[in-house]
Amino acid sequence: MPALLAEDLINQMIPPLKGTDTTSKAARWLEEFHVGQLPVLAGRSYRGLITEHDLADYENPDTQLAELPLGYANVHVQHDQHFYRVMELAIEQKIQLVPVLDEQHEYAGVVTVSDALAAFGPVPGVAGQGSILVLTMEERDYSLSQISRYVEENNAKILSAHVIADEHDPYRIRLTLRLNTDNLARITATLERFGYVVSAQFSGTPVAGEDEQERFDALLRYLSV
Repeated sequence: MPALLAEDLINQMIPPLKGTDTTSKAARWLEEFHVGQLPVLAGRSYRGLITEHDLADYENPDTQLAELPLGYANVHVQHDQHFYRVMELAIEQKIQLVPVLDEQHEYAGVVTVSDALAAFGPVPGVAGQGSILVLTMEERDYSLSQISRYVEENNAKILSAHVIADEHDPYRIRLTLRLNTDNLARITATLERFGYVVSAQFSGTPVAGEDEQERFDALLRYLSV
């Protein structure tokens, strides 16, 4: 299966705002599109995200967005980045959508967390069951058959797998797995015992660290909007 890129998942139904738009328009659009943030542009350049929290500080409905100190100016992905990076960034920043920039570093659109997660497709079996596991490793150590054996030894199966180069190290890869179980404790313990680095996990059951659980809870909140 070819890797899904950010540009493949752009949501054409969510429009950007302009700096000349007012806070009242921004509030109306946030409600209309059922999102907690919207991108703001200056021409074709991405300036940042306007949030519900930002608008609470401005009582004048005619205040232009260009007058507001917007956040998230550096929170975006390039059009050719893997969709997992979209989901990872959204969860890290606790936002519902991630702006996408094109080859000229101009605004191309947004991808929502729901769109990114849906790229994996539905999980067969019990509703709510399933998880995502992300491993990083040296490219020479990659063997999907070996990893699949470790997973199956723990009574689970790999439903889909995506391999991309690590953005920070050309000799390493990132493997994103969709599993048919939401219990990752034994699987991650097995993989780590054999030298694999578990860089992220999203499941329907509590995970070891508070940070991981917080990230998963945040993901569920995004998907419920």
